[in-house]
Amino acid sequence: MNLDAIKQVYLIGIGGIGMSGLARYFKHLGCEVNGYDRTETELTKTLVKEGIAISYQDDINTIDAIFHVPTAETLVIFTPAIPKDSKIKAFLESQGHILYKRSQVLGIISESRFTVAVAGTHGKTTTSTMVAHVLKDSGYDCSAFLGGISSNYGTNVLYGNNNTVVVEADEFDRSFLTLHPNIAIVTSSDADHLDIYGDRSHLLESFQLFLDKVVEGGTRIIKKGLEFAGQISYSGHEIADAYASNVHVRDGEFFFDYQDTNGRIDDIHLGIPGTHNVENAVAAIAVARLLGIENEAIKKALTTFKGVKRRFEYIVRKPGTVYIDDYAHHPEELRAFLTSMRKLYPTKKLNVVFQPHLFTRTRDFVDGFAEVLSMADNLLLMEIYPARELPIEGINSSWLLDKITAEKKQLVTAEEVLEFARDEKPELIVTVGAGDIDKLVKPLQEILGHA
Repeated sequence: MNLDAIKQVYLIGIGGIGMSGLARYFKHLGCEVNGYDRTETELTKTLVKEGIAISYQDDINTIDAIFHVPTAETLVIFTPAIPKDSKIKAFLESQGHILYKRSQVLGIISESRFTVAVAGTHGKTTTSTMVAHVLKDSGYDCSAFLGGISSNYGTNVLYGNNNTVVVEADEFDRSFLTLHPNIAIVTSSDADHLDIYGDRSHLLESFQLFLDKVVEGGTRIIKKGLEFAGQISYSGHEIADAYASNVHVRDGEFFFDYQDTNGRIDDIHLGIPGTHNVENAVAAIAVARLLGIENEAIKKALTTFKGVKRRFEYIVRKPGTVYIDDYAHHPEELRAFLTSMRKLYPTKKLNVVFQPHLFTRTRDFVDGFAEVLSMADNLLLMEIYPARELPIEGINSSWLLDKITAEKKQLVTAEEVLEFARDEKPELIVTVGAGDIDKLVKPLQEILGHA
């Protein structure tokens, strides 16, 4: 496929974070961009404002006529998360279109560029966004396809004036195997997506295949303790080829020193909180130093890094009230997030609102979820967000709640969460999850921001 010839693009599942990035990319190139998604969100509303036509009905009559007949100027992209019985997908296939996965298109885009690819079952979105920001802020520059909305730039796709691209490498559906990185980072390899991989051994096999895609002479940067071999190991808390030391909190802000085999950088102020983000920063610094970026430019960039929407995002931060929203949806992500909350606010009562994501993930990791959620002083547990899945008998939030040992715990609806906020005006509350729990952010901000 010759991407230079493309003039019109249709995306099935355009509202996904990765798909919307491609939509913006092709719009930036001057293409006519249309798409379908089943749900209107703040992100799809923003895409419409940017001139992209979106339908929310799985109806072939909503497809513009320019996409009915395949041509060399037409590209159709779909996400593997789209239901198999999608009418729009079936129609476009019946018309003779070759449908490309998002990952295939991303692979083609990155193939001719110097590619920094960040993989991991968690940590990859913040780390890739951090790498991109350091490259941008330092003047080195890059393009980037990110798995979240950068708070610095207000978007999930960046356009640079050089040949370097930063890519979030997604293990879902083995998408990252289309990439050919010059620098590859692996942040974590905890069991996840077992509905696809079956077990962790097959997940690890896929990560190794991703690392095997690194071009000759390239560099593999691997979190210390993972099962993979690389040129650089890194850690946020123990000695490795690149590591953080003297990690501490001053006035609610994280500071640390960086050390690698070529020297050190002292007293780095990280613009976002969390011990896990110190570790992510170590990986980003390792990339920046490989590329020859000066230490002071790295320090400045990390201080000004504002993070990613829904990753340890402060929504309300004022005397007497702190409200943070986070995307964590795996037990280890939750553990890192809640541990950092305890470190930042050791004397405050921690109210946690959590929405499990996927029936299979809840089933596969129920004991891990139960253990970590028991860290809450008060847990408000919502029903499981199904996403692409059908219900599984016996797998529900009541089943999970029974296994949780938190002092206070209850099943709640979205409205009951808002009632709790109105009545209790909690001093410290977090919303956590990857489903539609983000719909609570604005109303909670309204309630708590004026409390």
